[in-house]
Amino acid sequence: MSETAASLGHTIASAQDLQSVVRTMKALAASSVGQYEQSVRALADYHHTVQLGLGACFRESPPAPIIVRHDHRDQAIGAVVFGSDQGLVGRFNDDVADFAITTLASLQGKPKIWAVGERVHGRLADAGLEMMGLYDVPNAIQGITPLVGRIQVDSEAHRDRDGYSRVYVFHNRPKAGSSYDPVSLRLLPLDQKWRHDQAAVPWPTKRQPQIMGEGTSTLRALIREYLFISLFRASAESLASENASRLAAMQRAEKNIDDLLVDLKSSFRRQRQGTIDEELFDVIAGFEALKPTRKPNG
Repeated sequence: MSETAASLGHTIASAQDLQSVVRTMKALAASSVGQYEQSVRALADYHHTVQLGLGACFRESPPAPIIVRHDHRDQAIGAVVFGSDQGLVGRFNDDVADFAITTLASLQGKPKIWAVGERVHGRLADAGLEMMGLYDVPNAIQGITPLVGRIQVDSEAHRDRDGYSRVYVFHNRPKAGSSYDPVSLRLLPLDQKWRHDQAAVPWPTKRQPQIMGEGTSTLRALIREYLFISLFRASAESLASENASRLAAMQRAEKNIDDLLVDLKSSFRRQRQGTIDEELFDVIAGFEALKPTRKPNG
């Protein structure tokens, strides 16, 4: 068999190996995206429950000492950006980083960034933003709670030291299919507008709730839950978007490899048939050359 056919055979074998890897990664992404999407759905219900509790507290007795507002013109801005540690996610990190950069540029104050994921950290650092911390992306739902705890502790310490009161969260939120949109949430301050928005959430029944115990302690507990669940939900939505994006990328890669293998195998068959034909012609030519010549009668 000629060198060209042998080279095609090696290329086909390499493409088939790559196809196996892509199919494995596709199966892993499909398995992961399911658990994160289920978590996001559950978090939406819990988030709404916390909002109902906050609204009930504010409607009954709005305690002013918890709700603060500052002059933000010269203050720094804290920002948490959720990205990815791994590749094969298309523009996942670029999209959320570009959105964060554009949004923060429109605000007064110097941004201080905590990044979740090495790739988005590098993208934001290249844009000249001040990076305050880097966190690993959780590889399961169970890893989100420790991550949120570390973010809360670190951001609280820097907020007390630097005196900033604004904190924004940036992440990708999944859409129908395998797409996503970069979104932002102003986590802090808990100002009058935020209080009004929570109080406007309607109670689901006609019987109005009663706040048990001391109102301020109940409100503080609900605010802690609100801050925690907001970061938890952002991380879960980011992970769901990441795995959906990776699944879509693997599906495209699988299709491209399938198309490539069809072309390669067709070329290989033509090359092999051409080689076989050449060998047959050589055998026939050799046979004809070796045939004895008949002498004419006579």
